[in-house]
Amino acid sequence: MENLLSVQNLTKRFGAVTANDNVDLDVRKGEIHCLFGENGAGKSTLSACLYGYYRADSGVIRFKAADALRLGIGMVHQHFVLVENFTVLENIIVGSPDLGILLSKSAARRKVEELCLRCGIELDLDREIWQLSVGEQQWVEILKALYFGAELLILDEPTAVLTPQQSDQLFVILDGMRRQGLSIILISHKLREVMQSDRVTILRKGKVVATVETSTTTAEAITALMVGHKVTKRVSDRSVTPGREVLVVDRAVAIGEWGEEVLCDVNFTIAENEILGLAGVAGNGQKELFEVLMGVRTLSSGGFHLNGEAIVAPTSREMLDRGVGLVPDDRFREGLIPEFGIAENLVLGWQRKPEYRRGPFLDRGKINALAAHKIDEFRIVAASADLPVERLSGGNAQRVILAREFLHARGLLLANQPTRGLDVAASEFVYEKILEKRAEGFAVLLASEELDDLLRLCDRIAVIFKGKIMGIVQPGETTLLELGMMMAGNASNLGGQVNDFSSKALRQ
Repeated sequence: MENLLSVQNLTKRFGAVTANDNVDLDVRKGEIHCLFGENGAGKSTLSACLYGYYRADSGVIRFKAADALRLGIGMVHQHFVLVENFTVLENIIVGSPDLGILLSKSAARRKVEELCLRCGIELDLDREIWQLSVGEQQWVEILKALYFGAELLILDEPTAVLTPQQSDQLFVILDGMRRQGLSIILISHKLREVMQSDRVTILRKGKVVATVETSTTTAEAITALMVGHKVTKRVSDRSVTPGREVLVVDRAVAIGEWGEEVLCDVNFTIAENEILGLAGVAGNGQKELFEVLMGVRTLSSGGFHLNGEAIVAPTSREMLDRGVGLVPDDRFREGLIPEFGIAENLVLGWQRKPEYRRGPFLDRGKINALAAHKIDEFRIVAASADLPVERLSGGNAQRVILAREFLHARGLLLANQPTRGLDVAASEFVYEKILEKRAEGFAVLLASEELDDLLRLCDRIAVIFKGKIMGIVQPGETTLLELGMMMAGNASNLGGQVNDFSSKALRQ
């Protein structure tokens, strides 16, 4: 097949760190080519070099002819680059060389509508970006690249913020694009998606390990190439008996920014030595529930108890002091200060504790020693503990949050999408740490859109739909189909459903 893109001996360094080391890559016309590797392996850096965002230190990139868009290369970044108060149409056409008095907005609309029809994408072009779901924003980014005539589309973790249903829809669209001759470079950590590509190039520590045809290999073999050894998936020990109830949520109701009910009569409990999974399509109240439990959002009615004590109008400081750890779903907006270094982010929220201070000043020696230990323990790829976290890959930034919260939490851990953006091996590492906390007696609330992970890790799974708990099921007594039905709002005739929402009822 004809090569659309050819890369030879591409090297890119950031100071003492070599992100890409003599990388060779060929992308054929009309194929989905996956880049696969651990966090920090150099996938996003390679893509940024191809797009022209970074200039490679050495090597050759051969395409049809110095401006990436004019060459026909488009890129959808992991974190969207959209103007929130612009409409869909305005975001797509902004940057057009014809923008201004020469641009016919009606002609641009017709072109975008034709693209939507060709790709099977349904979007209201007059809605503003802030009114769209995350999945719809993804379509806008893709349409923008196609509008400019991209022949090679680079997608960096395109499903990291999508639900399973939205991910399936995306791959139907990508398959249609491939059939029309578009070439796609896909960066993904999800093996189910990796195996839908035509070929996979595996990177490890900036170097290409192998390029293989997906039709002639297995997901297990690709994972072993990525990490250098076989990865074993953890399973929760079902013989562990939950202890006393740690968290009791009773008829919780919360109101959103527009006066809508984002939590409706929510009831559940979590006990010591127990992981309660939270399954649901994004935007159905998961985020608001975590905010309530961390004292960031106020309940309009109902309440919750922690360790037998009623919690009334708490602040986030109070919840931290009570030993609640939180892994938020938006790592850079809510979990980190991007301009701060790794060491500073590891003590964020705890910087006033005596063990991190020397009189009125921070004890930099202790903090740096802690950072060195956590960087090693959580396998954070970074040149130093002073490196601003905004310069880390998404997966490594997530590990900084996990290291901090696992260190300071006592008794209750709230984990909202803790493995989002992490590779297979890193995800299993995180799950191993969560299972260790469960074994220590922690109560864990684990929200994830990876239903297979919830089924193998959790003691019970609560399904949320439009702010309501549709039911709580036991993993061994339910199926993916039943979970999917509940996530869509249908909770009738489900054999695995548990009507009593307490862990105590399960033990009686």
